[in-house]
Amino acid sequence: MKHRRIARRRAVVAGAGVVALVAAGVTFQTANASESPKTPQPRLLTALAAGKLASTLGARLGGDAAGTYYDARSKSLVVNVLDETAARTVEAAGARARLVENSLAELTGARATLKKDAAIPGTAWVTDPRTNKVVVTADRTVSDVEWARLGKVVQGLGATARLQRTKGEFKPFIAGGDAITGGGGRCSLGFNVVKGGEPYFLTAGHCTEAVSTWSDASGTRIGANETSSFPGDDYGLVKYTADVDHPSEVNLYDGSTQAITGAAEATVGMRVTRSGSTTQVHSGTVTGLDATVNYGNGEIVTGLIQTDVCAEPGDSGGSLFSGADAIGLTSGGSGDCTSGGETFFQPVTEALSATGARIG
Repeated sequence: MKHRRIARRRAVVAGAGVVALVAAGVTFQTANASESPKTPQPRLLTALAAGKLASTLGARLGGDAAGTYYDARSKSLVVNVLDETAARTVEAAGARARLVENSLAELTGARATLKKDAAIPGTAWVTDPRTNKVVVTADRTVSDVEWARLGKVVQGLGATARLQRTKGEFKPFIAGGDAITGGGGRCSLGFNVVKGGEPYFLTAGHCTEAVSTWSDASGTRIGANETSSFPGDDYGLVKYTADVDHPSEVNLYDGSTQAITGAAEATVGMRVTRSGSTTQVHSGTVTGLDATVNYGNGEIVTGLIQTDVCAEPGDSGGSLFSGADAIGLTSGGSGDCTSGGETFFQPVTEALSATGARIG
């Protein structure tokens, strides 16, 4: 299909002088984007239903799709497209079309350049469908020299990327749900699962790389590692070795629990809740997908869910969920639950598929 592309407007980025501190709740301006004229009324959708429609439209549109996100205020799915023909397809399916400048192929190319030229410890990048750019974030450990290097790389990417600073430090949150301990460390249990009819639980891979056997908060040994994947991914599968209850639920730290009956993919704009053994329960919004984080020491993790939910050391491995659906396992991030920050999560669906386990 021949694209009728809107005119490009290249932003001039001033290298090391680019600084944009972003706090939770900031609404980004959608530069180089416009709503399709005469848009029909979109369908009212839940975040999960929007995610399913996004997958369907992505397969139908192919290269004409340029990202999606859920608008919680209007309860609608927004689909970025490159031309009016694709916009009509989106609108006919009940979503809201939005003409943008950058294709997914261009954004993917920008990410490949960042991986090759800017894999600096203390950096992260994620494709942001709201701004139709790859957002590159540097934490406080990135030196002035490295910041200048990042600025040059991002400047070379033109309108496909933007650079910002965060006051925190990107690190795995090792120190969910309920506390699990071993080898002097503490993490959080993510979700109870079943494999081959036997009980297991999921937690963070950087936890299972450091600890091989696990105890509960009372010191009773409850499990041993079966599968561990970190870096690259960040999940671990632990087999229960003790006769303990293992219900499919998440501790809400108020005397109640949230039953977990399935697993689902995250959608940008989805409202989510995290439970962890350090900071207990906090909620927020999914802000990006397929994020790459450079924790340092060669520990690069890809394919993560980015959120504005806070977390702290010891919350690692803990549960990210939306209603009764498991969404992610706490990996790491910056900031804390006083000042806020970004937190990244390993998608549960990927961990289940890789380990052969299921929510049970």
